[in-house]
Amino acid sequence: MKIFLIITATVLAAIIGLTLVCVGFLFNEGAKRRMRRTIIWLDALILGTLIVGSMFRAELPSGAVEIFGDIAAVVFMSQLICIVTVLIALIVRTIYRRMNKPIPFNRERRAMLAYGFFYPIVSTAASLYGNQIERNSTVDNFFDIPIENLPTELDCFVIAQISDVHLGAYFSLDRLEQLLSRIAEAKPDLLAITGDIFDNVPMNEAAIKLVDSYCDRFRHGIWYCHGNHEHHRGIKAIEEGLKSTKIHWLVNRAENVDKTLYMVGVDYPMSSMMMPVAEREDRAAMEKNFQRQKHEYLDAAMKDVPRGAVCVLLAHHPEFIDDAIEYNIPLTLTGHTHGSQIGIFGLPLFPIFKYTRGMVKHGNYFGYVHVGNGSWFPFRLGCPPEIAYFTLNKM
Repeated sequence: MKIFLIITATVLAAIIGLTLVCVGFLFNEGAKRRMRRTIIWLDALILGTLIVGSMFRAELPSGAVEIFGDIAAVVFMSQLICIVTVLIALIVRTIYRRMNKPIPFNRERRAMLAYGFFYPIVSTAASLYGNQIERNSTVDNFFDIPIENLPTELDCFVIAQISDVHLGAYFSLDRLEQLLSRIAEAKPDLLAITGDIFDNVPMNEAAIKLVDSYCDRFRHGIWYCHGNHEHHRGIKAIEEGLKSTKIHWLVNRAENVDKTLYMVGVDYPMSSMMMPVAEREDRAAMEKNFQRQKHEYLDAAMKDVPRGAVCVLLAHHPEFIDDAIEYNIPLTLTGHTHGSQIGIFGLPLFPIFKYTRGMVKHGNYFGYVHVGNGSWFPFRLGCPPEIAYFTLNKM
């Protein structure tokens, strides 16, 4: 948590500082000073509200948290988008001038970009779109998965996947029910949920009951594996709630679905997160613990899978895709990354994970990194939430 707060503070400071610099390229001296004062006061007010709100979050109604979060997301993402557009404009202008050698302007005009108000207006519009429209516009994505030696009875078997719902201020129970109803109407053979759904202690009990009520809407039920956020929100209480449901929750084990099809599920490797803070500075040790625990979990899960069975692995962390190949698992479904929540031309803008978004293929083995249905923060641009459908096909 300390590292997360440091990263967040650094990113916000960089956004504010670069925004103040960009203002200098958009307005004349008088307007520049007024805009900089406005930005400083507005950002300070929002940051102060967020800090105070985080201290008393338990006492605040969820509606207030959502409103504050939306405002903060729109303001800071507007600034970030404006920084990017100004940078692009400066690069284009520099190239144009070097190629065309235009007649020199006066000093003040040369320092400014044309149509200064265009940049903040467009940036704010894009930010509002990402906050209010795209993050609430779930898309359906369909994939054919050819599998060697797939039994005839499994040909055209359809698996739907959702992930990273993150119930809470930005994803209500009503919205979860709408999502489940939409998937049920598509009639896949089963629904896979790859973690980070039960992420709000007051809502988790009702959410478990809601998901359970949809199990009979799918021919082979609903299958689920834990994400890291379930561990942060009381994993024992969540598992106790799951015991009385029809949900197939897989913690380092496998279960038969239909004849030769097995669903395999692994827990999220939390050993590195449980290390003493002082030891977390040793990144090599953390990575070693993470890799060791991944192997242990998958080893345990695969013990009861008979040789020759077709397996589908559910894992929250996408690096399980590599481990699955060692076990000849043809399809691995993961999440965790949210696809970076910002993308361009179908690619993640911040690919900080080994596998951040979409399909991964190694030979005849497939892995999928779901972009998530909820949000770290209430904003998505070029990365809408999704329902992924996988149709198993004979090769």
